[in-house]
Amino acid sequence: MMGRTHALTGWCAGLGVSQFVGATAIHQAVLFAVTTAGFALLPDLDHPHARASKLLGPFSRALSWLLRHASAAIYQITKGPRDEKRKGTHRHLSHTVLFAVGLGLAASAGTEAGGPYAVAAVAVLGLLLAEDALGDWMLIVSAAGVVWWLNQAGPDPLADLGHMSGMLGIAVAVGCFTHCLGDAITESGCPFLFPIPIAGETWYELRPPKPLRLRTGKKVERLVVFPLFVVVGILLIPGAWQFGADLVTQMFEPPAAAAQ
Repeated sequence: MMGRTHALTGWCAGLGVSQFVGATAIHQAVLFAVTTAGFALLPDLDHPHARASKLLGPFSRALSWLLRHASAAIYQITKGPRDEKRKGTHRHLSHTVLFAVGLGLAASAGTEAGGPYAVAAVAVLGLLLAEDALGDWMLIVSAAGVVWWLNQAGPDPLADLGHMSGMLGIAVAVGCFTHCLGDAITESGCPFLFPIPIAGETWYELRPPKPLRLRTGKKVERLVVFPLFVVVGILLIPGAWQFGADLVTQMFEPPAAAAQ
C-alpha cells in the first residue's frame, strides 16, 4: 500500500516544485511530476520484493542486489557505537539525502550529455514506476501530456524537451527525498540524514513521536492520507485551482448577476 502513497506524494511534490524550477507550462509540469512520482519509488530498490526491483525483470533485480550489498558494506564501515546490529540493506543507503542528491546530479549530468532522448528515457522510467504503483490512469495523463506538448512546444518539440534536462535531475532528487520523508513518519523511521551522527548513531532513524507515527497499509493511510493527496494532486495541476474556483463561482452566482 505504501508504494501507492509514495508515488502519489511524489506526484504532488513534483507539481509543487515544478513551479519553482521553471516548468510552469502544463506539459512541462506533468512531465516533471510524472518523473518525481516514479522516482519516489526508487529508494525501495534496496528491497528484493519492491516494485522498483521487479519492474525491469533480471536487470532491475541485479541492480537491487548490487544496491543491497553496497548498502550493507557501507553500513558496516560507518555505523556508530549505538547503531543497531542490522544488515544495513533495506532503508539505509538509498533512503538518505546523500543518495537523493547523488542520483539527482547523475540524472542531470546524464540528461545534459544525452540530450532530449536521455530526458525521454528518464521520464519514461519514472512513468513506468508510477504507473506500476498508481495504475493505468498515469498512462492516460502522460499521453494527454504528450499531445499537449506537441501542440504547445513549437516547431521543434525535441529541443523543448532538451531544455528539461537540468530540471529532470531535480525531479529525480525530489522524488527520492519525498520517499524518505514518507518513510520518516512510519513506525520504523528513516535515517535520511546519514552520515550526520545523532545520539551516537550514524544511521539515526528520524520519526515523529509514537502517537503520530503512521502504520503502513492501515486505515489511516487508506482512508485519510491517500484520498487527501489525491485531492491535492489534482489541485496542484497548473490551472486546476482557478478552473475549480471559476466553476464553483458560476454554480452559485445569482441568475441576475450572471445576466448582467
